[in-house]
Amino acid sequence: MTYPTPSSRVLIYSHPFRAVPLNFSAACFVGALATDIAYWRTAEMMWTNFSSWLLAAGLLLGGIAAIGGIADFATGRLPLRAGIGLLYALGNLAVFVLALFNAFVHSRDAWTSVVPTGLTLSAVTVVVIVINAVLGRMVQRQFFEDAA
Repeated sequence: MTYPTPSSRVLIYSHPFRAVPLNFSAACFVGALATDIAYWRTAEMMWTNFSSWLLAAGLLLGGIAAIGGIADFATGRLPLRAGIGLLYALGNLAVFVLALFNAFVHSRDAWTSVVPTGLTLSAVTVVVIVINAVLGRMVQRQFFEDAA
């Protein structure tokens, strides 16, 4: 009688260093879009202040995620050799630059800080985040296929 030999290979799943701050950063940018829409509909200055703080928090967390992304690239958790990985990294950079310009627009006074430029930048940032989330899943799938 023959018995199957168990494999000694173990793949332990671990989250990339950039995952948590990147997700919270994206949540802040989506929140900034929501508060921009609320300001556009109500003209209540409180929503502009919320947008500015959410953009600042998202940029701070995005910077921390960028440091984590560099660490992931250095440790081999972020494969950039394929086109998808490079597109994912450029998408993250695009989100950061769009949000930075949005923060500069939101530093203006009153109505012009949100309508129409700030609201448009917030919407474009969220669209790029959604596209980048799909690319991020593809990069992670590629990483696990290469590791297995």
